[in-house]
Amino acid sequence: MTNEVYWRLGCFFSILIIMMLLEWQKPARKSPVKASTRWFANFSLVLISSVAARLIVPIGLTALAIYNTEQGIGLFNLLALPMWLVIILSFLLLDMLIYWQHRLFHQVPLLWRLHKVHHADPHVDTSTGLRFHPIEIVLSILIKLTVITILGVPALAVLVFEIVLNGFALFNHANIRLPKRLEHLLRLLIITQQLHRIHHSQRPDETNSNYGFSVVWWDKVFKSYKKAATLTDDNLNIGLKEFRRVNENSRLWTLLKIPFIKKQI
Repeated sequence: MTNEVYWRLGCFFSILIIMMLLEWQKPARKSPVKASTRWFANFSLVLISSVAARLIVPIGLTALAIYNTEQGIGLFNLLALPMWLVIILSFLLLDMLIYWQHRLFHQVPLLWRLHKVHHADPHVDTSTGLRFHPIEIVLSILIKLTVITILGVPALAVLVFEIVLNGFALFNHANIRLPKRLEHLLRLLIITQQLHRIHHSQRPDETNSNYGFSVVWWDKVFKSYKKAATLTDDNLNIGLKEFRRVNENSRLWTLLKIPFIKKQI
């Protein structure tokens, strides 16, 4: 765990660079907003969220997991289970947590006001996978800290899960289109770009589907899976109808104030 930062940042930047290069080489869709405008706002949110999270929640997820293990806190620290099984169960439970957290942020009005920052993006690319309001990020960390403590998730499982979660967020938001056969094969197991673009549709019935960030089975088990949108992937209307001025809602200050305004932009 002493090399946690290197593992996390190394995987993050590797996947980010690969996805952005693929988007540059062969984009699936054309953005209605200049890339420089969107990218400045989206990447700035990451920096602001990171600082806010560090100030408000000074303890990291893996650090808490190590402390819980040392103190015998949490379910898995009270059960005599082999470590490989604990890691698998921890990963599955954390992934299901993220599915339901995502679904609640759509269904609870107060939480949706925060999550609208993510869906107000008029285009979907790798940077969209990082576009979350700082308050949502802090709430998500607090939820994960609580669950990690209750379950007694080991630090290694937390590290692997966080790397996989961040990697898939970059992957399935990427503005690319996989070869048809490969896409149909991968969607049997994971959320592909086309499946996730359905989630970013302007139609509420499509926005409220395909909540998974990584594996596809939670959506299938909990009846929120949608294999195709009403429109084709090329013609899908992305974003939220209430945010009509796409250039304005792609600016950093607008993104920060979206949860606190009621009028259309």
